[in-house]
Amino acid sequence: MEREGRRALVVVLDACGCGALPDAGEYGDEGANTLAHVADAVGGLEVPTLQSLGLGNVTPIRGVEPAEHPAVHGRLWPLGPGKDTTAGHWEMMGVSVPRFPVYPHGFPPEVIAEFERVTGRRVIGNAPSEGLRAIFDHGERHLRTGELIVYTSQDSVFQVAAHTDVVGEEELYEYCLAARAILSGEHAVGRVIARPFDGAPGRFRRTGGRRDFALPPPGRSYLEEIQDAGLPVHTVGKVGQVFAGRGVSFDHHAPDNPSAIDAIDRLLTEPGAALVFANLVDTDQVYGHRKDVQGFAAALREIDAAVARWLVDIGEGDLLILCADHGVDPAHPGTDHTREYSPLLAVFAGQDGRRVDGPLASIGASVLRWLTGRASDELPGEAFVPDS
Repeated sequence: MEREGRRALVVVLDACGCGALPDAGEYGDEGANTLAHVADAVGGLEVPTLQSLGLGNVTPIRGVEPAEHPAVHGRLWPLGPGKDTTAGHWEMMGVSVPRFPVYPHGFPPEVIAEFERVTGRRVIGNAPSEGLRAIFDHGERHLRTGELIVYTSQDSVFQVAAHTDVVGEEELYEYCLAARAILSGEHAVGRVIARPFDGAPGRFRRTGGRRDFALPPPGRSYLEEIQDAGLPVHTVGKVGQVFAGRGVSFDHHAPDNPSAIDAIDRLLTEPGAALVFANLVDTDQVYGHRKDVQGFAAALREIDAAVARWLVDIGEGDLLILCADHGVDPAHPGTDHTREYSPLLAVFAGQDGRRVDGPLASIGASVLRWLTGRASDELPGEAFVPDS
């Protein structure tokens, strides 16, 4: 049963980790701290709203002083392995994450051969790469030959890039669905990702047509608990695709931060109880993997301005949670994600500014309690919101 008029807004600041997890060394990520190292690189962050909510209370960050009266704040961690989008978002909603296969030397010949057979196109690349680098390195040949650019990373992903003049977006999605069918069993990667791009050599750019073909979560999530209580679940950005649509009532396409922020703004004007679960991706896919610290800091300023607006728009029946799914530390070697804590900032009526450190699943548990007044009998996480 819903609590009349209550809403919850969970916004993931993609890749904005706040310190290495205890097992980060197993991933080669010792000493990682994305937010702190971005701040150091630009001479300090300018995020007055996030500062007022207690971002500087979560962990020391240059330019972000601790707040005297913060929101509920702390650091959250995954219960399982991984350091990518799938692991972070599933964990927030109480899903146990398996250890997905990764391919640091590219995919085995039998996988590539079968993908070539079903698509009728040859493959180039097939190696770990930063996404835009893969396009710049292979895009000109792809335009000449029609070969598909396949690449991966330290994460469990099979990414396929193609120029829209060579392979239309719908055709690329069909190829990725074929890859999804091939990548099962021992090769069941977490996500197959379509990466369409356009432009001329030297000026290639990704389109807004990215699509993620994820494995469905292996168990029930808080999204389904909320739906079963009769409440709509709105996902913004890649979130709905990460959950393969499970537990999702309405999925709002948003390939970048401006479109995601616009979607959130619009949803906050709609009455009625609901969960809005959004991802702001630019700090990861545009700036983080490219080590563009100035762009990263600018994106945080834009997010900060949006949060200031949301704080005006939300009412006493609303819960706002800001968090992250992993890190992408610019001081770390390479361009991959880093295994880090997520910052937590939570705003709700009656909050007392206390520190909360716990599992990422506390987010889903808190949303369920806020919206329905109850806890799950099956899923992990301890709510940090009151039960009344």
